[in-house]
Amino acid sequence: MDRAEKQELVQSLNEVFSNTGVIVVAHYSGLTVADMGDLRRRMRDAGGRVKVAKNRLAKLALEGTQVQGIADLFTGPTCIAYSDDPIAAPKVTATFAKDNENLVILGGIMGETLLDAQGVKSLASLPSLDELRAKLAGLLQAPAGKVAQVVNAPAAQLARVFGAKGQQEEAA
Repeated sequence: MDRAEKQELVQSLNEVFSNTGVIVVAHYSGLTVADMGDLRRRMRDAGGRVKVAKNRLAKLALEGTQVQGIADLFTGPTCIAYSDDPIAAPKVTATFAKDNENLVILGGIMGETLLDAQGVKSLASLPSLDELRAKLAGLLQAPAGKVAQVVNAPAAQLARVFGAKGQQEEAA
């Protein structure tokens, strides 16, 4: 990698560190190319990305950003997983780490909040933004359905009363 490519990589990582909702740092030593490809595919499907960069370049990219507190995590063979959705990257990374012991979560950052490995796993256990939206929409629709039932109930009761009265008159 020549100097221009390194500068370009540092610039792109700096943009990632500056504009991303959540970043997870993990050791990937022992992962096969197929495993790494699977992790990248899962992350892409969830709306995130996975990058492997030299630690020195990643630390240079962290300078001047709000997330420079994670610089200490960049030791050994590290990769970063990131997404704008604060749940997507931790969820995919934690799920993958459960299935594959060669991926070890070191920690991460959400906004300006530093997360240790347990914090990343706790964040992964939360429902995603889309799941929360679906639950909220369901909660908002439920009262509307109940209001419709209450409004229609007196008319239905009246119809049953008239029907019963009609049956009584026919029987008599």
